[in-house]
Amino acid sequence: MYKVLKTDGKAKRAEFHTVHGVVQTPVFMNVGTAAAIKGAVSTTDLQELKTQIELSNTYHLHVRPGDKVVKQLGGLHKFMNWDKPILTDSGGFQVFSLAGLRKIKEEGVFFNSHVDGRKIFMGPEESMQIQSNLASTIAMAFDECPSSVAQVDYIKQSVERTTRWLERCKNEMNRLNSLEDTINRQQMLFGINQGGVYEDIRIEHAKEIAKFDLDGYALGGLAVGESHEDMYRIIDATVPYLPQDKPTYLMGVGTPANILEAVDRGIDFFDCVYPTRNGRHGHVYTNHGKLNLFNAKYELDSKPIEEGCGCPACRNYSRAYIRHLLKAKEMLGMRLCVLHNLYFYNTMMEEIRDAIDAGRYKEYKAQKLAGFEENN
Repeated sequence: MYKVLKTDGKAKRAEFHTVHGVVQTPVFMNVGTAAAIKGAVSTTDLQELKTQIELSNTYHLHVRPGDKVVKQLGGLHKFMNWDKPILTDSGGFQVFSLAGLRKIKEEGVFFNSHVDGRKIFMGPEESMQIQSNLASTIAMAFDECPSSVAQVDYIKQSVERTTRWLERCKNEMNRLNSLEDTINRQQMLFGINQGGVYEDIRIEHAKEIAKFDLDGYALGGLAVGESHEDMYRIIDATVPYLPQDKPTYLMGVGTPANILEAVDRGIDFFDCVYPTRNGRHGHVYTNHGKLNLFNAKYELDSKPIEEGCGCPACRNYSRAYIRHLLKAKEMLGMRLCVLHNLYFYNTMMEEIRDAIDAGRYKEYKAQKLAGFEENN
């Protein structure tokens, strides 16, 4: 169940009720591709970092250790010791971005594993079965993610196929949720809107998938190489045609500035590898822009990454020490940067929710964006 508590312009402050607890939105989902956050971050760390939802990857977990193994071990929540919501993506994006050699047919996609090269087939039913074995809180529908520069005729055909696949996903999930041995029989399904950077195709597809009465709706196929202006234009055009009484999820986005802009356009859910990937390379987010801790100017800097930050890194260590760890290739340096970045993102989402509650989101956004420019 999704309940809007407050709106401020198009920005929405809501609660999303699931079998694994209530999610306060807007929310950032921390990305744990293979059932772990990269950078040696555990699920017990996530509790301290204010994480509400963890996101794991269907394709990666199917390849290794195998979704049937996870099911035998009691499902993903039990496997990784996490009692809050988990969203699993459908595997579609990875099939299209990692697989290289692949053959798309109406029944699904044939491709080679990026781990050992073995042949794999994945279609809507297979994706639902894998996600049911993982027993995530929210499963994503299996879609095709066409290139943002694909020809318009190809994108139209691809979007029509994604709609047909969505119907198959919904039917298969209903079947799986009725089985006695399914671990999470209240698994939810989110559909995915596609259409590249073409407003008319996006709007038409939004109207089509809205008829399925799903638990939530995502915008896919953005943040894949198009400009920020194009992304914002598509969000502006499409969101009004998605059900307003269901959460909207902008997949794979983004920078703190992208999130602030997208919240202003009615988006509830976000996920992105930026905080973890950048952290592993010594790049940390602050309210005054991004810092590269490898820079020589931090060699004697005894300040924390950010004054007043409550994360485990800032409470205990200096920029100089973390820089030393990074230079010495000590794993702890990478871990501390990732902890800080996830805490920064989750704290920003908390501030966003408070600002919408107080009816001052526009003011908050302007102030935050101005701060980000300082070090850039």
